[in-house]
Amino acid sequence: MLEGPLLTIDVGGGTQDLFLWQAGQAVENAVKMVVPAPTQIAARRIQRCTSQKAAIFLTGRLMGGGAVSQAVRRHLARGLKAYARPEVALTLHDNLQAVRQWGVILAETAPPEAVEITLGDVDPEVLQKICDTFAIPFPRHFAVAVQDHGFNPGGSNRLFRFQHWERVLAQGSRLADLAYFEPPEYLTRMKAVAATLPGALLMDTCTAGVRGALLEDGARKQRDRGLTVVNLGNAHTFAALIQGDRLLGVYEHHTGLLNSEKLFNHLRRFQAGELTNEEIFSDNGHGCAYAPDYSPGHFFAFTVFTGPQRRLARGWPDGIFAAPFGDMMLTGCFGLADAFFEAKKIPLSLGEPL
Repeated sequence: MLEGPLLTIDVGGGTQDLFLWQAGQAVENAVKMVVPAPTQIAARRIQRCTSQKAAIFLTGRLMGGGAVSQAVRRHLARGLKAYARPEVALTLHDNLQAVRQWGVILAETAPPEAVEITLGDVDPEVLQKICDTFAIPFPRHFAVAVQDHGFNPGGSNRLFRFQHWERVLAQGSRLADLAYFEPPEYLTRMKAVAATLPGALLMDTCTAGVRGALLEDGARKQRDRGLTVVNLGNAHTFAALIQGDRLLGVYEHHTGLLNSEKLFNHLRRFQAGELTNEEIFSDNGHGCAYAPDYSPGHFFAFTVFTGPQRRLARGWPDGIFAAPFGDMMLTGCFGLADAFFEAKKIPLSLGEPL
């Protein structure tokens, strides 16, 4: 039995999605939210300072870069000052020398003229305000997904991220092993969330989305034979070859560089074991990798699509569009809850309220 509510937060590049699970409540009636991603919120605050020609000081914790990094670059390009605490500046680049070269000034405290902007993938104060506003209990348990490229100050973060996936695949790649209460040291974005929410379960957004999509009825029926799950996110597209509880292959690209024709070509060759890491990396994607024991079969052609950009998959001949429990945008949150229950060895099903 799980004492108290569980809040799952799927932090993406465009949105952050929240789902509050409470014992005895149907999933359909649960508290759910889809709001702008933390990196989008922080970027807008930086842009406001840029328009006001005000210096900024970045404080808080390391978080996902994306829109924040772009906003800081635009701020500096206008000839305006940007300061940051060193550990927070790692949001912009793993190499602080590179951050200095951009023009960011590293400092422990804010200069009097600078507007403080607090970074972080999770804000407990905002969560408390939401709970207070809607008179709902503050969660006792947390599960959070972020996309973590890993700490790699000396090289490509895309390459380093895929080296992580290659290690996962080489080591047996069970889905249960991809949820952490203590993430590896090099997954610094997850570590920052863990410092904010001690005891939280951490996952990559990609694997959280895969786990959630597997809760769709059509995916459940195909899972033991084998299938492909594709999460078409706002920023990244991630595909996984799944059989039982095994992750047998990974493909990851930037959604903005894909159209339907290109996506379908990649997926067919991915399922056949013919797509190469070099091809995807050279196309400015993350890569492609297979488990040593992956054996292609026609059943992997059955594909489950989810994600806010799943329109790109219209016309795929063999598969389904997943919206577990009727809510596609909460797919990653449902995957987080499923992983949390498994990790805690709690015999709960999202589909059956206690």
